[in-house]
Amino acid sequence: MIGIRIATSEDAAAVEDVVRAAYEPWAERIGIRPLPLDADYSSLIGAGHVHVTVPEITGVLVLSSEPHALGVDNVAVHPDAQRQGIGRRLMSFALEQAVDRGARSVRLYTHSMMTDNITWYASLGFVETGREPLPKGERVHMAKDVGA
Repeated sequence: MIGIRIATSEDAAAVEDVVRAAYEPWAERIGIRPLPLDADYSSLIGAGHVHVTVPEITGVLVLSSEPHALGVDNVAVHPDAQRQGIGRRLMSFALEQAVDRGARSVRLYTHSMMTDNITWYASLGFVETGREPLPKGERVHMAKDVGA
């Protein structure tokens, strides 16, 4: 059973390892460095924005509050643990958090060249809400209503 808990300062190195392993392969593929690689995880953990999988930290979820929405700033699963339902569990947790916090929707973004991610988010009920240009490709904004 995949559990999820709030990250603590002792988790910072493991969080960074999961994020690096999940996103570094994309840097070469899309031609720019994905934003999650440069986040300050110690600060995000200190602010209570980071959640991790248990019993082993193989998945990371970074949430942020927006007006009437919950932002998924990062969902990362270590490549060695992918295709085991961890990402789906993290996204389900994000949707639960949105309802618990009284949000109307969950919002996220990804890169236009990360087509597998776009397809996966769509399979979870997210719809594209807009695009913005980047030096290479576009940032694709997506959202899912949770009806709070």
